[in-house]
Amino acid sequence: MRKPMLYIKPGGVAMLFVTALLMCTLHSQAQTLNPLQSIYFQNQYLYNPALAGMDDNININLAYRGQWTEFPGTPKTTSFTTDFQPTEKVGLGIDIEEDVAGLLTQTNIMGTYAYHVPLSDNNQKLNFGLSAGIFNSRVNYNDVVGQLPDNEIFLYNQIKPYFDGEFGVAYSSNNFSIGAAIPDLKSVFFRTSDEQFDVDRLEFIALASYKIYLQNEDRNFVLEPVAGFRVVYGYNDIVDAGFKFTMENYGLWLQTIYHSSQSVNVCAGFQTGIYAFSFAYNFESGSLVDYANGSFELGVTVKLGKKKKAVH
Repeated sequence: MRKPMLYIKPGGVAMLFVTALLMCTLHSQAQTLNPLQSIYFQNQYLYNPALAGMDDNININLAYRGQWTEFPGTPKTTSFTTDFQPTEKVGLGIDIEEDVAGLLTQTNIMGTYAYHVPLSDNNQKLNFGLSAGIFNSRVNYNDVVGQLPDNEIFLYNQIKPYFDGEFGVAYSSNNFSIGAAIPDLKSVFFRTSDEQFDVDRLEFIALASYKIYLQNEDRNFVLEPVAGFRVVYGYNDIVDAGFKFTMENYGLWLQTIYHSSQSVNVCAGFQTGIYAFSFAYNFESGSLVDYANGSFELGVTVKLGKKKKAVH
């Protein structure tokens, strides 16, 4: 069988190199295992559909993650979520995410239904959530020009978009929150379809946090230890541990998280009554540190309150 001939535009060689690097080396690092290292803790609906519509606001979240040192084919992640509470016990949401790494692009569009069961005082709730939508992976041909008689590379794009879902459960109160989610329901129920999924897919994720209020007459500070646990297909389990410190009177917060996948994340944010902004930097210490030199995340949140009915 004659080997295929492949001609690449300028810059395409670097992209192919980065794609191969990502598929071989990056798998053991935090890049693809958790594309948004910090925003998960700011917008927990991203990781758990049970946490959609937890308050009376219409929450709109935008997030972007990229490499601090830019070169062709570096990973980029963009996400958009919105969630709200149409009734006291029901939450609805929309989650749109796009991951680009080298020549590969994956886009996910999902809708979410959550149900919140009040338990007692202190705003305690038991939360359940289910997301479902379309997942689509494609090779970007814009930087590749060639003749492929055997169609090896083009076979990837013949895989049709597939339907998948996520399920999550969580307990929440004014002080404590713990939840877990299964992001890839299709591979759970249809093991024979595993070959159609990326090898670094997230199989399970759990997060927990506890708020400790430090108050005096003039200030209201909150210290919030946070922890996470992730199971990724084909890799060691990942443990996340850190804390968030919030100065509520000033609308400021600082957060630092250590990931057992050999990285440390530092985040700072500012919040007003309606808007919130955050910036995070992820320090890599694994085998990609000579190539990637860390990554950064930007997050923007808009909270739109419900209009109150007029009293006559």
